[in-house]
Amino acid sequence: MSVRITALTDPDETSSSRRLAWLASDADGSPVGSAFLRLFTKEGQQHLAELDIQVHPAERRKRIGTQLLAAAAAAAHEDGRRSIVAQVQDGTPGPGFLAAGGFRIALTLTYARLALADADLPSLTAIAETPPADYRLTAWEGHVPDELADTYVASRRAMDDMPMGTVDYGTVVWDVERIRAAAAAVEARGEILYTVAAVDRSDGSVAGFTELVVPGSGTGDALHYGTAVLAEHRGHGLARWMKAAAILAARESHPELGGLLTDTADNNPYMRRVNDTLGYLPTHVAYECQLDLQDAPALGPAGR
Repeated sequence: MSVRITALTDPDETSSSRRLAWLASDADGSPVGSAFLRLFTKEGQQHLAELDIQVHPAERRKRIGTQLLAAAAAAAHEDGRRSIVAQVQDGTPGPGFLAAGGFRIALTLTYARLALADADLPSLTAIAETPPADYRLTAWEGHVPDELADTYVASRRAMDDMPMGTVDYGTVVWDVERIRAAAAAVEARGEILYTVAAVDRSDGSVAGFTELVVPGSGTGDALHYGTAVLAEHRGHGLARWMKAAAILAARESHPELGGLLTDTADNNPYMRRVNDTLGYLPTHVAYECQLDLQDAPALGPAGR
């Protein structure tokens, strides 16, 4: 099959990344596949790129994906990237395709869902209404309040030691600008960013947080983003407390919401236990795969 790979201009540029794109088309000019390569630009992740390849099911096994991967890998190499990551679901052709392209599995993720209609409200309420000593909860939609901004940014370092297998993610460097840009991006998509934070009563600083992104329609499923607790505040049940409060708030504010989605690394048994306790049920497994460009075969120009 004759396939043409065309590089496209992708306007999706943010304060932390930019994207390259390619379109695969057949001899008649009909689209048969695409690839998007996100190049991270912030300090701490300038070595990394994230890849998403899609090929129409009827056109698979015709080396279309292989050609798209070659174009993306060559572009990442030319841009000075060290690693490319891509996520694929277990039980699909994705893991085999990436393995053939030189990727290795660097992290296994278990996805889970809490159906709000089936949530154990008495149990969740008991957790949310039993605050650990010396802490209080606060919550907001959208941008973090000014009075909490500095300690909320500082609390993001709780994500630095999150179990991530052998993925070469680098370090995400957070500042107030990046926090506000992330909230603005969610708002621009028409979604609602809802954050619950645990505050240390002794000094008013943020000790941990959990984030939930709710569809603007208030229907369908909401998605958990980060949940983390600073190392010096762990062992008090803050993650379970914050997530229980977030679940109850989502159900009350958005009664038509169907459920809440989350994913957890298999080497993070603590958060797995938190989710199990709150009633989340596993739905599927995915793999974060990584291509180490320095170990890959020599790359020529895009389209090798």
